[in-house]
Amino acid sequence: MSSSDTAIDRTPSERADVCVIGAGPAGGLVSHDLARRGHDVVVLEAGPRFDLESRIQRMERSLRPSYDRQDVWEMGGERDAYTSSGSVPYPLNETRVKGVGGTTLHWIGYTPRFHPKDFEMQSRYGVGVDWPLSYEDLRPYYAAVESEMGVSGGSDNPFAPPREESFPMDAFPPSYSDSLFADACEELDIRLHSVPQARNSESFDGRSQCVGYGTCMPVCPSGAKYSGDVHIRKAETEGARVIDRVPVQRLEHDADSVTSAVYATPDGTEHRQEARQFVIARGAVETPRLLLLSESEQYPDGLANSSGAVGRYFMDHALVGVGGRLDRPTGQHRVGFTTSVTHQFYDHEEQTPGSFFVGLLNYAGPTAVEAALSDGSWGDELASALEGAVGGHVGTEALVEQLPRKDSTVTLDTSRTDDHGNPVPDVSWTIGEHAVKTAEKALSVQRDIMDELGATITYEANPRRPWAGSHPMGTTRMGSDPSESVVDARLRTHDLTNLSIASSSVFPTGGAMNPTLTIGALSLKAAEHIDADL
Repeated sequence: MSSSDTAIDRTPSERADVCVIGAGPAGGLVSHDLARRGHDVVVLEAGPRFDLESRIQRMERSLRPSYDRQDVWEMGGERDAYTSSGSVPYPLNETRVKGVGGTTLHWIGYTPRFHPKDFEMQSRYGVGVDWPLSYEDLRPYYAAVESEMGVSGGSDNPFAPPREESFPMDAFPPSYSDSLFADACEELDIRLHSVPQARNSESFDGRSQCVGYGTCMPVCPSGAKYSGDVHIRKAETEGARVIDRVPVQRLEHDADSVTSAVYATPDGTEHRQEARQFVIARGAVETPRLLLLSESEQYPDGLANSSGAVGRYFMDHALVGVGGRLDRPTGQHRVGFTTSVTHQFYDHEEQTPGSFFVGLLNYAGPTAVEAALSDGSWGDELASALEGAVGGHVGTEALVEQLPRKDSTVTLDTSRTDDHGNPVPDVSWTIGEHAVKTAEKALSVQRDIMDELGATITYEANPRRPWAGSHPMGTTRMGSDPSESVVDARLRTHDLTNLSIASSSVFPTGGAMNPTLTIGALSLKAAEHIDADL
């Protein structure tokens, strides 16, 4: 189901203008953009290249209770070992996929833009830090990446940041479940609207229209949902070379530039890939880990870490939800994604509570398959059990803003090693009172909606121990001051002239919007600057 042929040539390329480390959405966009501009690009990916034909089997695996989420994309084991020492446990291997396509192989697919306030937290509210660039600076890159990924969206959101371009595809219509919420939200003066998402509402870019498998997270069998392997394949068409199953162990350097990426092949052999420019695109955990593993006499605290900020300011969105039951069918699991949300509570005047948005679930409660396989009974007994377990479920959820905290970190745990003998990452996630109070407000709004709907509430998240939004951010933050940040506004490290980072790890603050579109916009910006340097 994934590439494992030891006869594949995994030796270094003799000539490379750019070495991209990581083949997720950031690595895919950077490598494609630079390859189409005529540069020799090599992509090094730690995980395997998955066969497209295996996605149906992965969908079946995701539906069976005997498998968990990590099993769908073969995560776990010594290769993916980690520890979590924070006050809130962090489920790292549930938030990521190692392989060509990266975490977008199992993401939900939402692609909102950050709002202008997200770039100005210190100036507006006196908390966090300001980004060294503005919404207007990123605006053309947002439009470009929406076209690259293929985003379906509408013009019905009165709370959206300013935009001129229409979305590449029309928004998905509200679901049947959404219609049940409509009157309750109207009574509460809550405005619902569509959500932009990198999922085809019509055929686009040679990929299928969404056909409604309903298993978007963790797998889209039809390919209608965008994933980073789309741009990896495009990069290869433009001449880029992509090598899978070659985790980079460390970066070697001279006085002020990286000279090579040292990587290991499946048989344990180490090679050195040289290049003129290097891009790390490994997410907000593996990016700082690689820099810390690349310590040297010149950088005893880790490469590009003269500021001491590498691995600090780890953030994720706190995810809090409310579930309930109605005494009538609600049409859950007909699609596997949300079609209506409200951004009404996102922009705010006071410092706290901060930003959040609420989405209406179309996948509340168990599927019929999950319930049947979990019950263990047969015949009439099973039919009766399913009648009680399936149907009538409703749910809402909210993504909540977390402020950057210096004590929220990714470090090396030297007491435990991976399959190559390297210290594993330790994620210490601290959410802070700002996130707790914002989560409390988000839960209050959701309870009001459920009460107005007439639902019996069956569960409610704990604001002090929220679920992880699976959006790790902030561990190699961007800034104009080299003593306080790791990269500058062009995504190049302050310390090394030929090392750039394309990742959510550069986010100085995280807002409360899904981060992938912003990652993509920054990746295109980084590629533009690297092209100019070359």
